[in-house]
Amino acid sequence: MHSFDELVKEFTKRFEVSHFPTYPATLYEPGTYFLGIGGKRIRPILCLMGNELFDTITDDAYHVAIAIELFHNFTLIHDDIMDEATLRRGMQTVHTKYNKNTALLCGDVMMIKAYDYINKIDTLHIKAVIELFNKTAAEVCEGQELDMDFEKQASVSFTEYLQMITLKTSVLLAASLKLGAIIGGAGEANCNHIYNFGLNLGLAFQIQDDYLDAFGDPNKFGKDVGGDIRQNKKTFLLLHALEVATPEQRTMIETLIHTNPKNKVEMMLQIFKDCNVDAWANQIKEDYLNNAYKHLESIAVTASRKKELSDLASFLIQREY
Repeated sequence: MHSFDELVKEFTKRFEVSHFPTYPATLYEPGTYFLGIGGKRIRPILCLMGNELFDTITDDAYHVAIAIELFHNFTLIHDDIMDEATLRRGMQTVHTKYNKNTALLCGDVMMIKAYDYINKIDTLHIKAVIELFNKTAAEVCEGQELDMDFEKQASVSFTEYLQMITLKTSVLLAASLKLGAIIGGAGEANCNHIYNFGLNLGLAFQIQDDYLDAFGDPNKFGKDVGGDIRQNKKTFLLLHALEVATPEQRTMIETLIHTNPKNKVEMMLQIFKDCNVDAWANQIKEDYLNNAYKHLESIAVTASRKKELSDLASFLIQREY
């Protein structure tokens, strides 16, 4: 079995090729630019790991992994437009460097190219792959729309936020694993378990992300903590605090959101601590992680084949940055 780092190296070699024609350059150069910015490549590697869990990694798995990474980058280009973001991974976003219309078309053609790669795979699996890929793509769009809707809503329940994060973040991680498993010839039960492993891992990952933004060590996290608080983002932490806060604490939270005092982050973090939000976040993160491990354990392959996925899950959730 290959390690995550080994798979990243091999995937990068296969991915860092020209995916687009040269003409018109005004359409295709922005796509090449954006893909060159790089990224963690977590989703395509999960596809490869899901494949290797059941079989030797095939070219078909690499084709689908490339399609997943192209799709993910398509969503990032369009997300940046919607968020009016100027930087992505420290580099100019496509709509900032070029223009909004070009960015829209660039994202569109990147999605179309993803289907070109899916079309390369063996016909034995292509129906199941396209069905899951399309279902997941629609769900990611639904999650993004809900995220934008929530920005305008005065209040969002924890359940609503959980549904949004599941759609926006977790389903693509889960589908990446399952797509690899499908190509590896996994049966329905194993496919369901690996999908639910990814779904729970994605939720644990997001909670850890929210936690680190509030309570992380700036020296390890790589940026100032409290960014979500300053931007009034509806995170797991804020929504739980609003659910368990006293009337006085709830009033203070609402005041901090609408007035933005200089010591806003410190005051909000104190309320979070008073509401035991930090302990709650760690506990619910562990709950989702344990659920993920239960599904991984239930997959009918030898334990040694699962080790790399188990180690990756531990690394992603226990990270401090």
